[in-house]
Amino acid sequence: MIVVGAGIVGLACAWWLQGRGHKVLLLDPVLSGDPPGVRDAGGEWRSGSRAALGVLMADSFHRDRGRAWDLRQRSQELWGQWRRELAQRGHPIPYRAGVLLLAADGAEAERLAALGARKRALGLPMEPWDRRRLEPLQPTLPQPSLAGLHCGRDGQLDPCTALAALAADGRQRGLSLRGEAAVALQPDQGGWRVDLAGGGAERAAWVVLAAGTTAGALLAGVSGIAGDRWTLEPVLGQALELELEAPLPTHWPGTVVWRGVNLVPRPDLEGGRRLWLGATLEPGDRADPAQLVQLRQLGGAAPEWLREAQVVRHWQGLRPRPVGQPAPLLEHPAPGLLLAAGHYRNGVLLAPASAAWVADRIEAGRHGA
Repeated sequence: MIVVGAGIVGLACAWWLQGRGHKVLLLDPVLSGDPPGVRDAGGEWRSGSRAALGVLMADSFHRDRGRAWDLRQRSQELWGQWRRELAQRGHPIPYRAGVLLLAADGAEAERLAALGARKRALGLPMEPWDRRRLEPLQPTLPQPSLAGLHCGRDGQLDPCTALAALAADGRQRGLSLRGEAAVALQPDQGGWRVDLAGGGAERAAWVVLAAGTTAGALLAGVSGIAGDRWTLEPVLGQALELELEAPLPTHWPGTVVWRGVNLVPRPDLEGGRRLWLGATLEPGDRADPAQLVQLRQLGGAAPEWLREAQVVRHWQGLRPRPVGQPAPLLEHPAPGLLLAAGHYRNGVLLAPASAAWVADRIEAGRHGA
């Protein structure tokens, strides 16, 4: 089978399928060393997943039932399993547990209190932090911070290390990789033919499209499939890596989320003096410098230590968002053809559950279900 797209979702699908005994070819120009999809400060484009911050917000999702909730819970379970397996085989993925959601006004405080109460009723470790609990952190928190909700099972993993771990372990298991772009997709003798940018083609009984906006374009070119049903639009996000004058306190509670902005400590870099800050939400594929300024200053609420930090790196990435449908798109457009794309802001979080969905469909199809 062929998986198109070597971002976190495509790699997860390929790795999971290969581990379950399937023969898999992974296609993406990123594998040739000329990766598209993300641009850093030097103007270089890279894979979209390499622009992610890796914040895993499963329990803290605002719903507690339905498909989106089930996918998050399944992924949370699988990420724990996958990290243990990969570490045992020599591919550890750095992970830091805990996400603290902050309320900047009374309405947000009420929403967090209600969210925490609902999730605790389900037995989830969601701990309310009042002003007294936040007081030891006040010099370092954005202001105002009136209340918080600490989510003990949510956390953050390093997305680039996760990509490298899945790729390396996949190759050890026999995963084939080809660094070319897929440009067309056509039915072929009961299976599928994937035409490549270099003029060649690959054939397989099953094809999994996990290549962001490219997946929608490939579907649109297949006769008999209403490709416009799965339209994906780009949404740009900018992020910063900062070097702090002094490390954050040792009791800093993992990732902190304030008004939708993530502050992600990097304890493994420069003695704990590095921090990721992001990300913006901008329509289209052109970065807005004013949005970056707002991000850097937290809309005027950045504490002094954050204002004085030095920018080490600035990068931006495109996220594929489904038009008129909820994210992600997990669809079966035709026999032997699966779509796993449009994860928008949750590609890293939902990659394992998406891979499990793909494997279930393929294995059910092979057994005539």
